[in-house]
Amino acid sequence: MTQQFEKVRALTGMKDILPHESAAWETLEAIVRDWLASYGYRNMRTPVLEQTRLFARGIGEVTDIVEKEMYSFRDALNDEQLTMRPEFTAGMVRATIEHNLLYDRPQRVYCMGPVFRHERPQRGRYRQFHQIDVEALGFAGPDVDAELIIMLARLWKRLGLQDIRLELNSLGQQEERAAHRQALVEHLEKHIDVLDEEAKRRMYTNPLRVLDTKNPAMQDMANQAPRLFDFLGPESLAHFEGVCARLKDAGIEYTLNPRLVRGLDYYNLTVFEWVTDRLGAQGTVCGGGRYDGLLELLGGKPAPAVGFAIGMERLLDLWQQSEAEIKASECDIYVIHQGDEAQRRAALLAETLRDEGYRVLVHAGSTGFKSQFKRADASGASVALIIGPDELAAGHASVKWLRQQEGDTRAQQEMLAFDAIAATLKTRM
Repeated sequence: MTQQFEKVRALTGMKDILPHESAAWETLEAIVRDWLASYGYRNMRTPVLEQTRLFARGIGEVTDIVEKEMYSFRDALNDEQLTMRPEFTAGMVRATIEHNLLYDRPQRVYCMGPVFRHERPQRGRYRQFHQIDVEALGFAGPDVDAELIIMLARLWKRLGLQDIRLELNSLGQQEERAAHRQALVEHLEKHIDVLDEEAKRRMYTNPLRVLDTKNPAMQDMANQAPRLFDFLGPESLAHFEGVCARLKDAGIEYTLNPRLVRGLDYYNLTVFEWVTDRLGAQGTVCGGGRYDGLLELLGGKPAPAVGFAIGMERLLDLWQQSEAEIKASECDIYVIHQGDEAQRRAALLAETLRDEGYRVLVHAGSTGFKSQFKRADASGASVALIIGPDELAAGHASVKWLRQQEGDTRAQQEMLAFDAIAATLKTRM
C-alpha cells in the first residue's frame, strides 16, 4: 500500500499570486516603471540575502525591524550571519558604495520586489511582501525632496486614487535631535507611570519612537511632549520651508505631523508619509525621507540621499477599490481546429501570426468545436480562427470576431485566405 504524502501548504504570511491575480500586478508594475522612467529613475536589482550587520548598522539595532522582524540565520558554509532583506534602502546604499556609483554623478535609482519581515499577518501586512523603493543618491537640496513627493502625487492621480493624504515633518540634524532627545527623555521620566513596557524599554535607546505609540493611555503624554520641530536651527528650517514652498507651487496639500518620525534610525531633515483610511489599521501606503548620514555610516564617502518605499500589496488593494476588476486576456487570437492535418496547419499559422506580434493560443488536443469555442471565449481573445477539413480544402480559415468594438458593423464571422489573415487583422485589431 502506497503511503499518502501529506499536502504541503504555503508558509503563514507568504501568499501565492495566482494567474488570475497577476494581471493586476503586471499592469501596476508597467505603470510604475513608465512613471519612474518619466522622472529619469533607472532600475537596480540587489540580492535578497545580505550580511545581517548591514541592516543592524543601517536600520538601527533598537528598531522593531532589527529586534523582532528579521529573518536571519547562520550560513554554515561560510560561518556568516545572513538576513533576508527586510527593506531595500540599506542594500541599495551598500551597492552604491561597493560599485562607486557616485564617483562621477548623482544617481536616481529604484528597486521593485519582495522583502521579508516576521510580523503578524493581517490585511496589507505579510511576511513576504513587495515594495517599490525609490532613491535619489547624491542630491542635497529641498528641490529633490519635493520632487519625490510631487512624483508620488502624479502616481496617485494616474491610478485614480482619491482618499490619500500627505503628512510631513522634519527631524532636523544630529545635534538638534540630540538636544530634543535630552528634553524628551526628561519628559518621559516625568510621566513614567503612564508608559507601557515597550515605551519604558525604548525610553533611553530610541525615545522618538515612543511618540509613535498607538496606546490610547499614552496619547496625552505624547501630545504634550517636546516637539522636535521646535529645536530646529535656521538651516534645517530653511530646508523644510524650501520643501513646503515647492509643494505649494505644485498645489499639493499636506498636514504637518510633529510626531511623524518613521521607524528607521537613518532619517534626518524631511520625513513624510502618504496615508489613507481605506485600508484598516495599515493606513500607510508610502513613507520616506532624507537620510544624509547613511552612506558614511555604511563605510562610504559622505553624500546626501533621499528616498521612499511603497508597499505594493497596499497600493494594489487601494487601486482595486478605485477601479473595476483588472483583467488581462491570455491571448489576442485563439486557433480552433478539427483533425490532425488542421491541427498541424493551425500550429504553422500561429507561428506566422506571432511573427507579426500577436499573442496566439492554439487549442491543445482534439476536442469538439463547442468546447473549443467555450475555451476561446474564456481566454479573452479578440478573435477565433477556425480551421477544419472544409477550410483546409479551400485554403482559408473562418475568422470569428469574439469582441467587436461598439459601432463595428462588419460581419462577425468571415472567411479569409491563410496568407491574408495577418494583414486583415491589422486593420481591425
